[in-house]
Amino acid sequence: MLRPIVVGLDGSRESLAAADWAAREALRRGLPLRLVHAWEGGASPDGSDLPELDAPRHWARRILRGGMDRLNERYPQVYMSAEQIPRPAPDAMVAAGDESELLVLGSRAFSGLGGLMAGSVALATVAHVARPVVLVRATQALEDEHEPDAAGRPSAHTPYRPLVVGVDPAQKCDDLLAFAFESATLRAAPLRVVHAWRLPYVPPALEAKARRDVRQRAEQALEAVLAPWRKKHPTVEVVTMVEEGRPAQRLLDAARDAGLLIVGRRIRPVRVGAHTGPVAHAVMHHVHCPVAVVPHE
Repeated sequence: MLRPIVVGLDGSRESLAAADWAAREALRRGLPLRLVHAWEGGASPDGSDLPELDAPRHWARRILRGGMDRLNERYPQVYMSAEQIPRPAPDAMVAAGDESELLVLGSRAFSGLGGLMAGSVALATVAHVARPVVLVRATQALEDEHEPDAAGRPSAHTPYRPLVVGVDPAQKCDDLLAFAFESATLRAAPLRVVHAWRLPYVPPALEAKARRDVRQRAEQALEAVLAPWRKKHPTVEVVTMVEEGRPAQRLLDAARDAGLLIVGRRIRPVRVGAHTGPVAHAVMHHVHCPVAVVPHE
């Protein structure tokens, strides 16, 4: 049985942009799309004599119906379903995400007020769901996935923008690279692989040699990790970026013109708190393109 692409809808502009992105990804992957809306109303499935208790359920139906109509008009080739989940939004999104191939949520960089998916719910979901999660800004459109045309104008018919993935060769990264190479293959897009390194303290007189040595070891370690993936995906154009500096900043720089940024998140044994790791946390706040967070051991 195929796992669906799941998208959380809450009526916000961010969640509508996420739904569009999710529908396009479902097309690329040949998967069904499942729309879910979480609500905490106290009404029973058969309705209630108290209108104020039924309101959340009716609002959920309206959001899902509107989302289905909108997506069916834009992406008629995608098989879609919709579901109300009468649970708190974080719990509902984690449960739905665990059953998905990929969970897609709207994101406002976790600032300000707005839709349920825009801030703390998205952060909590990313920290706990066992499957990859993609966060999409309200401003994202189809043309943003593609390079500008020859005149520099937005276009939906040009090649895809590069994808960027952050890799630490010292960590297990098979799940991360599998997602990155598959995503690049589906789009026929180049893949930028970023590895940031830091120079340990050495006496000033030895810095130049130490910097060359550390860079060389970093390049060799990254190439060793990438070799089997290059062989498995020979059509993917891979550009390695082994740079000195903080990982989050190097990723932000590399993703300025990217169509998708992919980062990893270490799976914690206890599902307590909203821990995503400093790099994932930073890019989720500041990058403008969609961000895929891939859990790994």
